[in-house]
Amino acid sequence: MARGHQKIQSQQKNAKKQAEMKKGKGHDQKTAAKAALVFTCAVCKSQMPDPKTFKQHFESKHPKSPLPPELEGVEA
Repeated sequence: MARGHQKIQSQQKNAKKQAEMKKGKGHDQKTAAKAALVFTCAVCKSQMPDPKTFKQHFESKHPKSPLPPELEGVEA
């Protein structure tokens, strides 16, 4: 076990390392992918990244439901 000055240095080094790990932890693929899914289907609540995909989904999965107003001018 370290004593005295070496112990203090070790604690400071560990605190700095933990702070860097905590700061860098919030930037991963899962959160980035979740942020990209901005369109949500009102019928089944699935999420899509862009209006083109949303319109394709709506036309194939919910053909009997009326098209939402935000998809009227979108080219599929």
